[in-house]
Amino acid sequence: MTMSTPTLITFIVYLVGMLAIGGIAYRLTNNLSDYILGGRKLGSAVTALSAGASDMSAWLLLGLPGAIYLGGLSEGWIALGLVVGAYLNWRINAPRLRLFTELAGDAITLPDYFENRFYDNSNALRLISAIIILIFFTFYTSSGMVAGATLFESSFGMEYQSALWIGAIVIVSYTFFGGFLAVCWTDFFQAILMMLAMVVAPAVVLYELNGLEAAVGQINQINPILSHWSEGLTLVGFISLQAWGLGYFGQPHVLVRFMAIESVASVAPARRIAMSWMIISLFGAMLTGFLGIAYFAERPEAVQLATNSEAVFILLTQVVFNPWFAGFLLAAILAAIMSTIDSQLLICSSAITEDFYKRFYRREATEKELVLVGRISVIVIALLAIFVGQDPDSKVLALVSYAWAGFGAAFGPVILMSVVWRGMSRDGAIAGMVVGALTVVGWKQLSGGWFDVYELLPGFVFASLAIVLVSKFGRKPDTQVTELFDQMNSKYKEQL
Repeated sequence: MTMSTPTLITFIVYLVGMLAIGGIAYRLTNNLSDYILGGRKLGSAVTALSAGASDMSAWLLLGLPGAIYLGGLSEGWIALGLVVGAYLNWRINAPRLRLFTELAGDAITLPDYFENRFYDNSNALRLISAIIILIFFTFYTSSGMVAGATLFESSFGMEYQSALWIGAIVIVSYTFFGGFLAVCWTDFFQAILMMLAMVVAPAVVLYELNGLEAAVGQINQINPILSHWSEGLTLVGFISLQAWGLGYFGQPHVLVRFMAIESVASVAPARRIAMSWMIISLFGAMLTGFLGIAYFAERPEAVQLATNSEAVFILLTQVVFNPWFAGFLLAAILAAIMSTIDSQLLICSSAITEDFYKRFYRREATEKELVLVGRISVIVIALLAIFVGQDPDSKVLALVSYAWAGFGAAFGPVILMSVVWRGMSRDGAIAGMVVGALTVVGWKQLSGGWFDVYELLPGFVFASLAIVLVSKFGRKPDTQVTELFDQMNSKYKEQL
């Protein structure tokens, strides 16, 4: 299937608009802090929607609808775990991390925060956390590259490798120039576009299918299990779906928004906006995949979906909607892809620039030089992600799942305990990171019985135990570490 001229025009106008934002942000980017964290000037709405867009990504428009299309409503339990996890992350981590990162030497990256929070002069925390970021974000970024290739391949009838490169070039371009401001402002508009797509698409398909009751009846004729929330869902499967919510505590591309928000007072309204956006978008994505079962039951596109269920939303936009509006919806898919990759590329760039180049190679580097190194790093990480995503059989959900588990287990318990527990030590933080990351990698290789539980859960549990045990029975935190915590806690209580 190829894209019509009106759809193509709409699509190109959107791309030009995103690149224009990158150009404007380029003029506002004067130093490394601007490039990486936007000068801590984000308002509530931009923080909320950019966090949501960078979090949900192509998974919202491709991975989740594809999972529902293939496995039915029982796959939708993941939404409950995500909503609970996201809410707790906003409630517990967001205000404290905003205060702590500023008090801890005005940290602008997570490795920066870890080192300053625990007064780690050995650079161990910085080095370990930066390596974890680079490893797992390569997989995460690759998932976006694969999603972009799927979009261009399905829409333009392009060969997969060509589609992979074209999508990557578009995304890298505005991240390269604009940095964090470009990323957040494009994410803000992309989040609005994504939510509108998730409202409009299922509404129109429902109309085409003569209502929900008729659609459910048709799906029951195909396979009644698909319309039941619990059929075919095992206890291990349910626990795994709920465990996804734990991942929020350790996702750098979400946490960096908390660090950049303008004030603690802005967190509460940002949380309300973010959760409203999330619930509406998740419901729409699930409904889109579910209705796709009925819509494509007797259509020729079902053959394509049999090999790639994650293309269900793309195909719906092309066969159901007016060509001009189809361009708008396809742009929403690209928005989802862009909104996560740009954040991931930027965080990888900051890890290379701030945590490797400046710290270990050129401490005297100028701000201009660091920004240039950051931009070059964006290109390098993008090339690595393209290499990982070269397999046309790669699945967005599988790549996201692995990276989400890696960050959730390696960083989640460390971040969470670092902002709520006065007695956490530097050695405990190192133990938590290492144990969490290694558990995810090792557990992924096992299968059968409880080993089929999503690797994030055992990784999170074992990392938490490692932090507590090492902090309790190992070397205690220094006085300056506990004093810094008390300072943060006092300011937090003042601003409640």
